[in-house]
Amino acid sequence: QVQLVESGGGLAQAGGSLRLSCAASGRTFSLYKMGWFRQAPGKEREFAAAISWSGGSTYYADSVKGRFTISRDNAKNTVYLQMNSLKPEDTADYYCAAGPGGGKHQRIDNYVYWGQGTQVTVSS
Repeated sequence: QVQLVESGGGLAQAGGSLRLSCAASGRTFSLYKMGWFRQAPGKEREFAAAISWSGGSTYYADSVKGRFTISRDNAKNTVYLQMNSLKPEDTADYYCAAGPGGGKHQRIDNYVYWGQGTQVTVSS
């Protein structure tokens, strides 16, 4: 069992930065791939970024590539999402998720555990 708690959301101006954190409970955190997904008002939840259990591989949606960076610290049971050059279209609720290794990292159904989400609002 893994419990996930996101933090770091808030209001930012276009061009600004935010850093999201996701703290995980459970001793098996290091065995899971971790992902960040986002859901804008009236839209479906979509993949943003993912990282392998070791941190050696990272994956990004085209919409965030070059602006967002996912990282993890297995000693602290925490995964991060550094968001730079924010755009108004990045406004969404951001969720972290944990899933077993393997499977397509961008698929929602490949993740077993989900956090409650943190809201990010980017003003123009």
